[in-house]
Amino acid sequence: MNIPTVSAPSVAIHDSDARFPVRRIFCVGQNYAEHAREMGGDPERQQPFFFSKPADAVVPSGATIPFPGRTEDLHHEVELVIALAGGGADVAVDAAERLIFGCAVGVDLTRRDLQAVAKKAGRPWDMAKGFDRSAPIGAILPGAVPERAAAITLDVNGDRRQSGVLADMIWAPAEIIAILSTYVRLAPGDLIFTGTPAGVGRLERGDAVAAAVAGLPALTFDLA
Repeated sequence: MNIPTVSAPSVAIHDSDARFPVRRIFCVGQNYAEHAREMGGDPERQQPFFFSKPADAVVPSGATIPFPGRTEDLHHEVELVIALAGGGADVAVDAAERLIFGCAVGVDLTRRDLQAVAKKAGRPWDMAKGFDRSAPIGAILPGAVPERAAAITLDVNGDRRQSGVLADMIWAPAEIIAILSTYVRLAPGDLIFTGTPAGVGRLERGDAVAAAVAGLPALTFDLA
């Protein structure tokens, strides 16, 4: 029997022929107050909660994504994504930024109808969040996290759907890294989606999506 050859997922690095190898993808839920409210949550500064996507869920900017199966309610969630060059467990907040390789714009695609069913039944969200091609991501810009005044936006077919600033985050990137490292040992190659502002909504076949964080390479994709 032949042992299968499997290629590792990777993400483009801005202005480089090199690529960033993806080890794991972590996501933070309800990290913007207005989004927490629109999802029926409490925006107070409670401990953040995390979920995961498979590494091969990444999709490059400019791609055409087949509309996923098993859903009639696919939603967009634009997010700042942190790419780690270092890791560790129980990382201190003041040391967390030194682990960052760079940042990118990402979209957490969500099968909202499956998520609602899972929530009601008290079951995991895996199939609502971690499906194939559920993590479109732009090129990673090496360096520090954009300033907190940076705008974060998402347009569908030229219409603005989501708009906010990174300062609206309940938990800042360094805090997210530190808290996540108390649950798992972080490592180079990890990506962290840091939450989405209000305005999440439905996507349809044929939609053109453009997502941006000021100062980072833009992300675009189409749904087939």
